[in-house]
Amino acid sequence: MPTGFMLRHFISLCVLLACAAAPQAAHSAELALIGVIGNGAAVIAIDGGEPKTIKVGQSRFGVTLVSLDHERATVEFEGRQRVLFLGQHYRNAAATAAAGAGQSVTLAADPRGHFVTEGAINGKPMRFLVDTGATTVAIPASDALRLGIDYRKGDVGRTRTAGGVVSAYRITFDSIRVGGIEMSGVEGIVIEDGLDMALLGMTFLNRVDLRQEGRTMTLIKRF
Repeated sequence: MPTGFMLRHFISLCVLLACAAAPQAAHSAELALIGVIGNGAAVIAIDGGEPKTIKVGQSRFGVTLVSLDHERATVEFEGRQRVLFLGQHYRNAAATAAAGAGQSVTLAADPRGHFVTEGAINGKPMRFLVDTGATTVAIPASDALRLGIDYRKGDVGRTRTAGGVVSAYRITFDSIRVGGIEMSGVEGIVIEDGLDMALLGMTFLNRVDLRQEGRTMTLIKRF
């Protein structure tokens, strides 16, 4: 058989193999903890598909549910253990790169339809409720004290909560981080009464593109 033909055949075969492997290399797996059923099972969405119920110790679609603890689940996925929290996606490295070098975060709604996410204020952990109806980021006074913020130095005003009109102190947070998005110099308020959880309001959200599709919400940093 002519050597030239063999070389051309070998090159063509390599190209075909590379094309066949490309979809796997570009795959961007995502996991989201949608719900917890007692202490024995979790409802997990894989790649944005229909949520699947997985029992502790069971493996489905490449995901093994290792354990459950209240609102979080430990899973084994792609050869490593991950901790999933209600209301937040786990996104692998390929998905993060595809979303813009870590400048985005995708959230999953909790069983009540709320979008709750882990983040940080001034580098310290904070749990947020995404609230597009809140004009500003708002945190309870107890969280401000935990963060070491002397909020009483801020300008005091009044704001309305579910419990009525209460005092609110206007401050500027050095930084707020949610997923791969970090903002500096974010205005906010500290509320002494009537607020149980930090609200991720529009002083943060107006600096991102917000896309909601069903039970998922994606935030992409704009500036």
